[in-house]
Amino acid sequence: MKQTLFIITLAGLILTACSDRNSREKKTEDMKTATHGEVPVISNFPVGEPNTGYAQYFSGRSWLAPLTEMSELNVPVSNVTFEPGCRNNWHSHSGGQILIAVGGTGYYQQRGKEVIRMEPGDVIEIAPDIEHWHGAAPGQWFSHLAIACNPQTNENTWLEPVSDEEYAQAVKQEGSQ
Repeated sequence: MKQTLFIITLAGLILTACSDRNSREKKTEDMKTATHGEVPVISNFPVGEPNTGYAQYFSGRSWLAPLTEMSELNVPVSNVTFEPGCRNNWHSHSGGQILIAVGGTGYYQQRGKEVIRMEPGDVIEIAPDIEHWHGAAPGQWFSHLAIACNPQTNENTWLEPVSDEEYAQAVKQEGSQ
């Protein structure tokens, strides 16, 4: 009797585990194919709203989703989603910035350095006052978490747009590595 009860319990656990796994796999597949309006969902983070407040500093469209609310924690984190080919202007942050790629494929480039391809899981640490840009690869949506370092003193300095020629050269440079 104990052995029968054990087998029934074990079978129930296995069925539950398989059901949970199938549910997780379906959710992951749904996330890959779902859209937020016209924006495909490419990560588990919210897409947010059109990034109209900073649109003048982007070539193309982007979306912004603030993820943290508690100002006393002093760690502002946002998910930024770029449409294919979209990138922000050259800019710097007086307090530095950390980028964590969470979906799609993108690029980061520090002025005067080679471009770095960003894939989900990649982390870029940007020291204070370093001029750089980041954005999506051509034909690819891209999302990254943007973490503002030293927020009490961190200010953005927005510079000139990354020209189509600079962007094309960066993409070509990355492709030849």
